[in-house]
This record gives sequence, structure tokens and C-alpha cells, in this order.
Amino acid sequence: MIPVPSGVRVWLAVGRTDMRRGMNGLALQVQEALGRDPHAGDLYVFRGARGDLVKILWHDGLGDVALRQAAGEGSLHLASPADGVVGISASQLAYMLDRIDWRNPRHTFRPERAG
Repeated sequence: MIPVPSGVRVWLAVGRTDMRRGMNGLALQVQEALGRDPHAGDLYVFRGARGDLVKILWHDGLGDVALRQAAGEGSLHLASPADGVVGISASQLAYMLDRIDWRNPRHTFRPERAG
């Protein structure tokens, strides 16, 4: 994945998004549905209908970047607040893209069992 600066705010768009949308369609959704500026440098995460596909829209200062992530097995965990958007940290986004429940990550490494 493209390295994201630590100061970037990450916003999860709640609900399902039509994954056929491109950068312009997603930017329009950020403006109209979320009431935010898609060119402010924030990262916006959109979920597909089945929960196994995510699109990320980010304006890095030079232009728009659209990233697509397929979950493979299992679905991606997103929140469901009433206002349509929730803010998370960049590390929580990394958890989510690795299919770890970012709302309650668990430490599973046990060196005594490593052999």
C-alpha cells in the first residue's frame, strides 16, 4: 500500500457504496453525502455491498489517488454510526485492511509456542 503520512485523517463512509464508481463519483459522494472536501488531504474509505471490497479515495496534494482492496476470505469490519462517517487512525486502517477487527484488536503472538 502507498505509505500514508501519520497526520492524515481517515474517514470511514458508513453504508454500502456502488463499487463501479470511479474517483469523480467517490469525490462527489464525499461532497454531497458526507459534507466534506475530498481535496483536503483526508483519506476516505468506502465499502462494497458484500463487505469484501473497499475503495479508498485520497488527495495527496498533487492529485487524487483511488485504491482498491479485496478482502479475500471474510468481510471487512466497518462501523455504523448515525452521521454516515466515522474517523479512525491510520493504524486502525491498516488493521482493517489486514482483516483484523480494528475495533478490538487482540495480541495473538505467543513466542512460547513458536518453537
